[in-house]
Parts: sequence; structure tokens; C-alpha cells
Amino acid sequence: MNTGELTDLGQQLRVDSVRAAAAAGSGHPTSSMSAADLMAVLLAHHFRYDFDRPAHPGNDRFVLSKGHASPLMYAAYKAAGVIDDEELLTFRKLGSRLEGHPTPQRLPWVETATGSLGQGLPVGVGIALAGKRLDRTDHRTWVLCGDSELAEGSVWEAAEHAGHEHLDNLTVIVDVNRLGQRGPTRHGHDLDAYARRFQAFDWHTVEIDGHDVDAIDRAYGEAASTKGQPTAILARTLKGKGVEAVQDREGLHGKPLPEADEAIAELGGSRDLRIHVQEPPATRMLHSVHTGDIELPRWDKGEEVATRNAFGEALAALGTGRGDIVALDGEVGDSTRAEFFAKEHPDRYFECYIAEQQLVASAVGLASRGWVPYAATFAAFLTRAYDFIRMASVSGSGINLVGSHAGVAIGQDGPSQMGLEDLAMMRAVHGSTVLYPCDANQTARLVGAMAGLEGIRYLRTSRGESPVIYGPDEEFPVGGSKVLRSSGEDRLTLVAAGVTVHEALAAADALEEQGIRARVIDLYSVKPVDRATLRRAAEETGCLVTVEDHHPEGGIGDAVLDAFTDGRPVPRLVRLAVRTMPGSASPEEQLHAAGIDAESIAAAGRLLVEEAVVP
Repeated sequence: MNTGELTDLGQQLRVDSVRAAAAAGSGHPTSSMSAADLMAVLLAHHFRYDFDRPAHPGNDRFVLSKGHASPLMYAAYKAAGVIDDEELLTFRKLGSRLEGHPTPQRLPWVETATGSLGQGLPVGVGIALAGKRLDRTDHRTWVLCGDSELAEGSVWEAAEHAGHEHLDNLTVIVDVNRLGQRGPTRHGHDLDAYARRFQAFDWHTVEIDGHDVDAIDRAYGEAASTKGQPTAILARTLKGKGVEAVQDREGLHGKPLPEADEAIAELGGSRDLRIHVQEPPATRMLHSVHTGDIELPRWDKGEEVATRNAFGEALAALGTGRGDIVALDGEVGDSTRAEFFAKEHPDRYFECYIAEQQLVASAVGLASRGWVPYAATFAAFLTRAYDFIRMASVSGSGINLVGSHAGVAIGQDGPSQMGLEDLAMMRAVHGSTVLYPCDANQTARLVGAMAGLEGIRYLRTSRGESPVIYGPDEEFPVGGSKVLRSSGEDRLTLVAAGVTVHEALAAADALEEQGIRARVIDLYSVKPVDRATLRRAAEETGCLVTVEDHHPEGGIGDAVLDAFTDGRPVPRLVRLAVRTMPGSASPEEQLHAAGIDAESIAAAGRLLVEEAVVP
């Protein structure tokens, strides 16, 4: 396309953005209009993509970080011929694929869900990492950001990581339109302010007029030819470009244009230009998936092994058996034991440093390229990345998260290091799986099982050593549990997971000496929970004690209660959990102070049984 045709295409994208928002009665047309020329030149001259084969390994990747500008993306899809005008006008309507913020759950050409600002570039870094270090293809990753979202710290985690990794296959296009939701942005149209920040992280920068299609074209070419550095194209634009009544004016964010027909006429009226997007180069996917048996590590009963160690060894073994497994670390791999994978498979190991948002975002980006990521850090620190986890679920992303050093059982480090909210946090994620093993063989099996699951998978591991209680051939189906003690004379059931399983077993021994038989359930699958086993235990024993190294809100106690939410009678129930703010002490002292050690469990169980028999 020549200059005039590119300009005309930009106007078409504006018109269709206005029309889509008008038909919906809502949306963000002015945010779309500012970036229309940037999108037009990219689509017509630089983007390489086969819309019939969105999984083609040679495809370039596009991430609309400013997801509220979805009318622009949908207008571009119409220009490329993959949706028609009728579908364009279903924007934001019930049942439409064209949601207010795009998601890959609805459209196969969307790489990741966006709209929670500051996430597009971090995920784009993960996609670019896959291309640079793993796929070894020449596809490019293009990310369109708004200037408002550059206030997010996650953007600068991503910028530093991209510079450190020399991701010259990554280009971020910043639509610097000066206006945010409620007024001017922090730096307005000061392109140099943004350039200095990107340059500090070793990016190549280009400053342009974002409505000069020839300048845009040259900038994209410069980005593609720059070696050893990612490129940031900083484009000065006007929000609502092309319509005098709204152009560069405050108070119009997130609203359809007040006089849409007049605006469309001012933009030159509707058009029906079609463009042929360049085909990607022929490329083959290099990684393979092993489909045979994988030899997971094995331990003998009675050995003392920390579940974090078992995780590391199992992950390394899984990586040997499957070429699509990758591991990511938040600079704690020596503690989480992710370093075991690094030593065996350094080419598939990604050090993200102390940047948990980028850790999860990289995992999402890698997963979008067909890799199976395991991202590990302390359970407590995953709270910092929770919005990324939430958005990964919206994307339908398949990632494995591993949180170590959970609970008061870590001991002397104190509460800042203790994951005491993680089970609740992960259970709340839509479609998630939450697993909490108590011994090495169980851990290894669950690590292997996670690779075949969908959605967000979370594994909680423990710092201290614990005895191996299961044989190496024991099976642990997701959604199941293990009944470790049971008899026809049981008067209560102790439900535990992880470190508290061992405390519950000791408590059952103590209770038996006092003439009280107690059933013990290892609830290693916290979500989905084994409803049938819990209901049977309630019917047969009448009393349940749940015990968890976690705050009482949202953890194992609540998971157990979920088994009785269909109108079934709730059994007599005592919930033991960490209810006070811990300090520094030995693991044994911590468990006792929290009231979740064997002595406390036995006391609570005895009292519950005694109360149950009082007339």
C-alpha cells in the first residue's frame, strides 16, 4: 500500500471502531482512534500471520496490551477478512465473540487476555523468550501499549527482563495519546521521558508522529533490523484523532461518540478496504512431547525427604522425559529446588529474578507457544503476582505454579516469608487445581500429573523434611484423597494435608491410647476436593476436625465444607488453622503456638467427641 492507501486504511479502522462502539452503546472508540494508523501500517506492511492457522510456528504474535481498545483490533480483523461487518456490529453483545476486552477463549487470534493494564508487555516478553531461546524461529512479537499503563511497575519488570535477555524479536508500540481515563497521563506527550526509561533498560527507542504513516513504516522497519536490543516505538498520537468534537479532549474515555453518524462523515464515511496480511515463513516446531513412560524418582517408606526436594527431582525427571517442559524461577531456585531442573536442562530454564509478576507473565507467554511451564517461588511471594494469575485464568492459559516455604512450619524466618493465604488465593481462581502433598512419592506423582491438566495448577510444597509414608507405586488421582487410618469404631475424622498429615497421624495415635479411634484423611487434592470420601467419613464418624497450616479463611476447612453445600447435613466440625500472627520460632514451636500440632489436634478431637455424647 502507498501512503494514501495506508492513510485511508487508518481512517477505515477509525470509522469501524466508532461504528462498533455505537452499535454496542459502550466501548472505547477514542482510545482505538489514536492507534488506528499504527495498526494500519503494522497489518498492511509488517505483520506476518496466517489467520487460518493461528498456531503456525512462524506466525508473528500481536498483543493488544491496551485491551479496552478492542474495537480497533476487531476493525483490523474485518480489514483482514476474518470477520465480516455483521459480526463487527455484535461487539459487546450477548453471545458475541467480540468481547469488551479480547480473550483467546473466544478468538483464536488473540494471544492473551488483556484489559488489566500493564500485562501485555510482560506476557509479550514470555512469547518473545519462547521465540528467541526455544523455538528459534524468526517470528516477531509486537505489543501495542497505552501510555497510561506505563505507570504500572510490571511494565518495567518486563522492560528490564527484555533488555537483559536481548530480545531483539520484541517491539513495543506505545500509543502516547496523552489522556488516561480521568485526565492527562503523568508525562503527557513527553516522548523523551518514556525514551529515557526504556533506554535505561537497554532498549532501542524510536520517537515518531503516530499519525504519519510513512514515519510509522520506517520505525517498524528499524525495529525489525535492530540487533541485540528490543525496540520501543514511542508514537505521539491524539485520542479521538480525526473527529474535532472529541479529538484530544478529556472526559470521553470509555464512551461511544455522542454523534456517531456525524463523526463517521467527518472521517470520510464507511469504507470496505481489504488487505492481504503477509504469510509467515515456513517453520517447523522444534520441541517434542514424549508420550512414553516417564521415570519419576522413588523413595522408600521411612526416608526423611522435604517435599520441595521431591518437587525439584521430579521436575528434572519430567524434563528428561518430555521436551516441552520448561521451568521458571524467581531467584529462589536453590530454596524451591527448581535448580535441580536448571542443572539438567539449562536451555529450558528461565531465571526471572525477584520479579514475580514477570515470572508468571513469562509462564503465560511460554504456554501460549505450546510449552508446559512450571514457575516456582515462595508461596508468600505469589501473592504479588495474583492479578497475573487471575488474568491467566481469563486467558485459559495452562501453567503450573509451585509455592514452597508454606505456612508456619518454615520456622524462624517469620511471617513475611510464610505462605498462609495461598490455598485460598489459588482456590478462588476459576478452573484451578490446588494440590498439597505430604511426602516425597506423593509429590513426585502430582508433579507429573500436573503436566497433563488444564488451567491454573498450583502445588504447595514444604521446607522441612518429613517421613515418606507412601510407597513409590501409590497412585494419587487429582480430585482424590487417601484414608490413612480407618476402622468400624471411628468416632471422629481428622482431615489434613501437607505437614499437618503427620501431626494428624500422631494425634490419632494419642487418641487411640485414650480409647478414641480416629480416622485420618490426607486431603492432598484441595481443589477439586474428594466429596465422596468426606461425606462417607461424616456419615460414619459424625465428627470432623480439619487442620491446616494456613489461615482459616479459604483453605482446607472451607474446602471440606464445600462437600456439604448441596443440602446435606453438615457434621459436627472443628477447624484448626493459624489464627494469630506468628513470630520467629522453631517449626515445632510454631505448630504448637498455632494450635495445629499433634497435641492440639488430639485435644480438639477429644473435646469434640466428648461434646457429641453429652445428652
